[in-house]
Amino acid sequence: MLLKVSDLSVARGGVCVLEGVSFAIAPGRALVLRGPNGIGKTTLLRTVAGLQPPLAGQISTAPEGLVYAGHADGIKATLSVAENLSFWAQVFGNQDISPALEAFSLTALAERPAGMLSAGQKRRLGLARLLVTGRPVWLLDEPTVSLDRDAVAMFARAVTKHLAAGGAALLATHIELGLDAAEVLDLAPFKARLPEPDDFDEVFL
Repeated sequence: MLLKVSDLSVARGGVCVLEGVSFAIAPGRALVLRGPNGIGKTTLLRTVAGLQPPLAGQISTAPEGLVYAGHADGIKATLSVAENLSFWAQVFGNQDISPALEAFSLTALAERPAGMLSAGQKRRLGLARLLVTGRPVWLLDEPTVSLDRDAVAMFARAVTKHLAAGGAALLATHIELGLDAAEVLDLAPFKARLPEPDDFDEVFL
């Protein structure tokens, strides 16, 4: 398994939102997190990514095996599209950004400052970073925000190619991407009990 999560409990603002979450993702597979807004999808992804500690449970994956793409695009406005990608490619030891530019139709925009891109183009650039990391497990939080139909298709193709090469993906999205190798995990059964009003101390966590 490229990623295994066992009996994980996660918190937002000091309050447990999900508990007892367990799943495993094998090479070539994707897992889609589903649930209503506020249930804890982002919190779970951030915890798996190592951006915040879990309350309990275990996360097992290869060292430096994960890459996270959240709501922020993570781009530098004063750098060009190519310069942004080149920076991330160098961080992860990859020299060739051409496949990433082509995958998200950014080749014609390579010399344009990122600050002059539209919201959708910025999102495509942010997602293109995934392709230069070489990391096997992609953690994706609402990756299709600001993307039009054609760009959503580009993203779906990129994920499909990543899975076909033996990678894996954990993503939160309400968009149907048509991924044959994807399973769905409903987080509703893992929703934590909220503190009762009588639990005086817990109410102020």
